[in-house]
Amino acid sequence: MKLTGLLSKVSAGRSDVSIAPDWMQGRAAYGGLVSALVYESMRKSLASDVPVRCLQVSFIGPVSAEPLELSSEVLRQGKSVTQVLGRGIQSGETKVAILGSFGASRASQISVSEPIKTFDRTPDQATQLPYIENVTPVFTQHFDYRYCSAFPFSGSDSQTMRGYVRYKDVEPEMNEAHLIGLIDAWPPTTLPMLKTPAMASSLSWTMEFIQPQIRLGSDEFSLYESTIVQSANGYGHTRAKIWNSQGELLAISQQTVTHFA
Repeated sequence: MKLTGLLSKVSAGRSDVSIAPDWMQGRAAYGGLVSALVYESMRKSLASDVPVRCLQVSFIGPVSAEPLELSSEVLRQGKSVTQVLGRGIQSGETKVAILGSFGASRASQISVSEPIKTFDRTPDQATQLPYIENVTPVFTQHFDYRYCSAFPFSGSDSQTMRGYVRYKDVEPEMNEAHLIGLIDAWPPTTLPMLKTPAMASSLSWTMEFIQPQIRLGSDEFSLYESTIVQSANGYGHTRAKIWNSQGELLAISQQTVTHFA
């Protein structure tokens, strides 16, 4: 099922969603999908359509293919900013928790924008990552990857990973929930430095959304560039930026990842 189909169930008022096997990564559901579903539940709890500014995600336990219960709670609604807590629950246990900050725009004397990003190659010039059954994670079959850097487990000495990605099947609409899915589609930035396959996962994840949000086209590539800030003792800290095909900044992402190698 497309991501939009799952999100529409939440938008229609469903408090639980079953995750199809094709959205799994090993024993756990794909974290970008889980986060997008919880975010959609959080957005529905708002009294008005306030833009999302920041999401802080904690992956507490693996989400299985069982129905995922979604809950959201408005912690505080101020004049401009609303804080919302969202959770994904299975068997009575919280598996993922998201603290979201939603903030209305207001007048300001400060206006700083990042320069338009220029790319050194196009998606057609990048290397496409194929979906290989029983080799690449199952959920990756939903994405069209074009790598501008080394593949995971290739023994690279670069601390930077970059490339293009879009949904393989065109989604009828694109919003922040779809962008969440695109950002987390990428593997941890540490993996290309490894020479052999090893387990890895996200521990915490922070996303900051540039508002007003520029919508991606349904078949448009986004460009992802992530750098390892520091990595030791099985934990890595990475920072990334995401642009549209015109080089306009869409979001900033930071993760703490675990890897067992």
